[in-house]
Amino acid sequence: MTIKKASAGWLVDVQPGGRGGKRFRKTFKTQAEAKAYEAWLTTEVNQNAKWQPEKRDTRKLRELIDLWYTHHGSGLKAGANTYSRLKLACDAMGNPVADRFTVNAFANYRTERLAAGIAPNSVNREHAYLRSVFNELRRLGQWKKPNPLAELRQFKVQERELSYLTTDQIRDLLARLAEGKNRHAAMIARVCLSTGARWSEAENLEVRHLRNGQIQFAGTKSGKVRSIPIDSSFEQELRKHHDKTETGQRLFAYAYSAFRDGIERAGITLQEGQLTHVLRHTFASHFMMNGGNILVLQRSLGHANLTMTMRYAHLAPDHLQEVVKLNPLTALTLG
Repeated sequence: MTIKKASAGWLVDVQPGGRGGKRFRKTFKTQAEAKAYEAWLTTEVNQNAKWQPEKRDTRKLRELIDLWYTHHGSGLKAGANTYSRLKLACDAMGNPVADRFTVNAFANYRTERLAAGIAPNSVNREHAYLRSVFNELRRLGQWKKPNPLAELRQFKVQERELSYLTTDQIRDLLARLAEGKNRHAAMIARVCLSTGARWSEAENLEVRHLRNGQIQFAGTKSGKVRSIPIDSSFEQELRKHHDKTETGQRLFAYAYSAFRDGIERAGITLQEGQLTHVLRHTFASHFMMNGGNILVLQRSLGHANLTMTMRYAHLAPDHLQEVVKLNPLTALTLG
């Protein structure tokens, strides 16, 4: 139906954008006016995309995740692990059509995850992974629409107290590790306690990373190389340790299980989910308690920003000490 005679004149009834497009109805006194309007309307629609009905993106979410991994994720250090997690989340949501994946669809999914006992931190990570997929695909020109998760806020997670070992616990733990069958566990632990390194960073050290009174950590979580000075006597101990072992270019053999056994024999109780990472927390905590500089600690730990490092600031000897002198009760007492 385009132009037809009506009681009030000539009726234009058209959908110039095709089926699904906007419909226009207008009445004119003469047929010539109606035809002119129809011609003008057709030209406008052909020249201006906003008149066209929005085209659907019929790709499935899994296809977008695959594109992200091919063009971006595969180059990330933890890309393979993130890709695996994204696929699992996609399958759990039923692999929806891309342009039907809405903020409500993900909100329902994460509610189900929480009800199943999944920690809010884990759900937040899945949220961040999926949001980054759409952000990166937009940069690559592979996704034209807005990011469906851009406005969704993550769950606020209660910050956990950071546990660390006391001096007596450190002494006892190192003794237990030295007594064990694995010759490397105690030395790896000492590297972590001396430098703040993660267990994996210390465990994977090679002889070439030890030089000029420093340990150079490569293959770190951030992907950046950092060098931390150590005592010269400790450097010599590490070299002697390597001379006695058959680990090739590696300073140590794997010793994660031996560390766990040492923790148990020492009777040390740690927070859930924390094992070797307690050594990194112990380094940072004692560093601050002994009067260390927070910026030096940030560089030592390899934190990209100061926010993460500030978790240890309260352990500094003078942390918030002005509160003691400047609170109103003290002023009242002195007055």
